Formats: sequence, C-alpha cells, structure tokens
Amino acid sequence: MTKICIVKGQKLAVEQIKRIFLKDTTAARLTRTAIMAPILLNSMGNEHSSYIQQVEYVKNPHLDGMEEDILYHFNLGTKTHDLPQMFGDVKFVCVGGSPNRMRSFAQFIHEQLELPGNIADIRDICEGTDRYSMYKVGPVLSISHGMGVPSISIMLHELIKMLYHARCRDVIIFRIGTSGGVGLAAGTVVITDKAVDSFFRPQFEQVVLGKVIIRSTELDEDVAQELLQYSSELPDIPTVIGNTMCTHDFYEGQGRLDGALCSFSTEEKLEYLRKANEAGVRNIEMESTVFAAMCRVCNLKAAVVCVTLLNRFEGDQISTPHDILLEFQQRPQRLVAHFIKKRLGLIS
Repeated sequence: MTKICIVKGQKLAVEQIKRIFLKDTTAARLTRTAIMAPILLNSMGNEHSSYIQQVEYVKNPHLDGMEEDILYHFNLGTKTHDLPQMFGDVKFVCVGGSPNRMRSFAQFIHEQLELPGNIADIRDICEGTDRYSMYKVGPVLSISHGMGVPSISIMLHELIKMLYHARCRDVIIFRIGTSGGVGLAAGTVVITDKAVDSFFRPQFEQVVLGKVIIRSTELDEDVAQELLQYSSELPDIPTVIGNTMCTHDFYEGQGRLDGALCSFSTEEKLEYLRKANEAGVRNIEMESTVFAAMCRVCNLKAAVVCVTLLNRFEGDQISTPHDILLEFQQRPQRLVAHFIKKRLGLIS
C-alpha cells in the first residue's frame, strides 16, 4: 500500500518520489533528498501542528511557551539559526565520546555515501563552543558526547530538542564507541540488548527535585537484530548481542585494580565479573543507561554498538598496539555505516 504524505491538502505519493530518485546517481539522489526534506516540512507553515504532533521527541510542556530555545552547549538557538533548514533532513545520528573519532567517522561516512565535495571541508558546526563537536554529512549527524553519564546526558537533551525544533522524523540514533569485554576477546563488537546498571538492572535512576525517577533502558530490538544480521556480511568483524553494563567510573566502579584507589581484592573483582557475565553482561562502558533511557522516553529508535578493547577477566590495562586499537575502534563505525547504506538503498 502506497504511503501518503499530506502537505496543505495535496497528496504526495512516496513511491512516485522514489521512482524519480532511482534515475539519479547516488550522490545526486542523496543531495536532492537533503534539499527536499526541509522544503516539504517548511512549506506547512503554522498549519503543521497536527502533523508534527504525530511523534514528539521532547517531553517538556514548558518548551512551547519559550520565546527562544538556546542550545547553549551546541552554540545553536531557535532564533539565531534556521534549525529546520540545517537539520530537517537528518535520519541518522551517530554519537561517540571523542571529538577526533567523530570527525573521522564523519569523513568516513562521507566517503561511504559517495557524496560530492572534499572531506577536508567538513566543518564542526559547534566550533563556537569547546564542549562538543558536531558534523553533518548528508542525512547523517556525527556528534561527540564526552565521557560518562553527565556529559552524554547534557548532549542528549540539546540534541533531542534540536531534532524536535528541526522537525526531524524517523530518526535512528547510534552510540558507537569502545568498552571493556566481559568474557569476550578484544576486538569483538557488542550490540547492546539491554543497558544495565552496576546491579545488573535494566534501568536508569535520575534524581529530580530530590526524588528518584526510574526509567527503562530497553533498546530497539528490531534495530539490534538488523545490525546483527548485517554484521554477517562483514566477516572480519566478530559481533554478538548482549547486555552492556554502564558504570559511573572507569576505575573502582568497573572493578579495576590499577586506580589511585582500590578497596577490594583480585578475588572479589573476578567474582563480580563472573556474576556480571552470568547476568548476560558482555561489556562495560559509562554512557549506555542514560542513552537508552532518554531515547526510549523520547520515542527515538536507538542502538549501542561498542567494540571491546580487552577481556576484563584477563587484566585491567590496555596494552594493545595503537594501530590494532585503531582498527578495533573502526569496527563499530563500519557496521553502522553498512546499516545506513542498507537503509538508504545504496547497497542490496
């Protein structure tokens, strides 16, 4: 059945648009999509409220009463920037800790999508601030989120508001990064089933006005299974689905023996890791619970795809040569890029 999009009473058949795009080259088709999406949305003027309300990413009634929304840590705002024109065509958002890594990913996805222009010309949209970096490549955003729950949560608040103000629809968000493996060899890619806390519970606790708010950390099962399926087409990337444990600390919180402080024995560390493994935990990092919780509450399909840099049963410090680590870090990027190309119809 052909899907219909209503724009001021006129019916635009999606299948007709697809037939036009199929005649174009890959680069031209993506460029035209980037141009048309914001035009279709912007053409609705003030009559688009019922359309926009079909899926609302933000869950804050106070936003509608604000004269201006300043996305401070992005150096963007609803009065200073035309957010629908800048971001209205975004369909995929990829976030990761390191600014340099996300810049490299932006350049990589630019090449993978065969877009026109020089990758050296891809600029940091957030260059006016030193908090985060953001790069836009066709329908893909690549954003750094820093390290730990507080840093990524700030970024997510402003990102989700930005997607809302830009009138984006059907967006999928990926966290791509590194982690410590729990019973897995270094270089294994883990697609998160559930993000769990340090007690192996699939939940995120947020203190709001002195009260503890508990939110579910379940991620989109269909996206996870699709990623796993596509990983079989990349035979040099060993991939599993499992739970990811999110901690508030890199050292004691993850049972490391090599921090400035350590209040437990080697035996206690190994016993804790065994319990985690029995609970389905396959890797450990520091952002997944709040990422999963916020995306779930805000109706955003999301996935966490991280590579393991070591097996925590075998040690705490990362001693793998830099060139091998670099190749490991590219594995989640390659898998997510493959997913994006599949969704865009660039590969069969």
